[in-house]
Amino acid sequence: MRIFSKSTLTSFWRTHADSEQPLKVWFKLCSNADWSEPSEISDLFSGISLLKDQRVCFNIKGNDYRLIAKVNYEYKSVFVLFIGSHAEYDKIDANTYTP
Repeated sequence: MRIFSKSTLTSFWRTHADSEQPLKVWFKLCSNADWSEPSEISDLFSGISLLKDQRVCFNIKGNDYRLIAKVNYEYKSVFVLFIGSHAEYDKIDANTYTP
């Protein structure tokens, strides 16, 4: 899968240093994946939430952070829409959030 945008992840881990390694692992796993349907994501990541409109909520660093991505299975791409703490996540609507 092609990940858009790694700069969102790097910006986040610059201010949340404890998220750097978990986000690098997430990025590597997603980059090496070839998903055709949502069930394949849950085979790789436990504890995800499948949302509306091909969105997926991933738990990062033992559920300290949440990452919302939109997956385009046809074009093999993943768009990072949001990364933040639980408190920040609770303030948005994960099904409609746009950066």
